[in-house]
Amino acid sequence: MLRLPGVYRPQGDTDLLTKALREAAVRPGSRVLDMCTGTGAVAVAAALGGAREVTAVDVSARAVLAARCNARLRGLPIRVLRGDLAAPVAGEEFDVITANPPYVPRHSGEPAQHSRARAWDAGPHGRIWLDRLCETAPSLLAPGGMLLIVHSGLCGVRATLDALRGQGLKAAVIARRHEPFGPVMNGRAAELEAAGLIRPGQRYEELVVIRADRIEERAEERAPAA
Repeated sequence: MLRLPGVYRPQGDTDLLTKALREAAVRPGSRVLDMCTGTGAVAVAAALGGAREVTAVDVSARAVLAARCNARLRGLPIRVLRGDLAAPVAGEEFDVITANPPYVPRHSGEPAQHSRARAWDAGPHGRIWLDRLCETAPSLLAPGGMLLIVHSGLCGVRATLDALRGQGLKAAVIARRHEPFGPVMNGRAAELEAAGLIRPGQRYEELVVIRADRIEERAEERAPAA
C-alpha cells in the first residue's frame, strides 16, 4: 500500500479487520463504507471481495490522497471522501460498514491538527472516536446490514458492545488477537501502567473485532395492524 507521511500504516489491526471482512462472506453486490480509511487498505479488500460500491472516508487530506492513489493503482472504482466520520455520507445506507478508528489512550493534551498522532490518539480512555462511531454508524446501516469495528481491548470492549446494543444492533466479538506493542504504545507504557490500563511490565494488547448487525424485520412485522 502506498502511504504518505502522516498516514496510519496498515498494521495488525488492519490485518485483523480485513480478515474478519473476508470471513463475514460479504454478499456480492453489497454497498460498503470504510470509515477512518487511512491508506484505503480495507476499502481495497472490500472492492476485491466483490462489493458493488465501495466508499472510503477519512478526515485527513493525506489519507484521502493515499486511498485514492491505492484504488487507482489497482483499477478499483472506490469513492474516497474527506470528512468527519459519517458527515460526507449523511442520508446514505450501506450493507457493510468497516472502521479502524484511532483508539490509543492519551492523557496529556490533544494532538496538533496536522500531527501524525491524530491517526491514533483518542483521549484519556481511547474512546473519543469509538463512542462517536457507535452513535453515528448504526443510522447508516441498511436493514440486515453489518458493522465491523476493530480496536484495542484497553479501550473497553464492553463499552462498545453496550453502545451498539443500545442502538438496537446485535453485537458480539468475532475475532481476537494479542499484538506486541509498537513504538507508540511502548512510548506510553509507563502512562498506561499508571492509569491501570495494563499490568506492570505488560507490553502487548488484545485487539478485537466487534460485529454488529441490524436485524432485518420480517414483512409481517413491518406491516401495519389491520
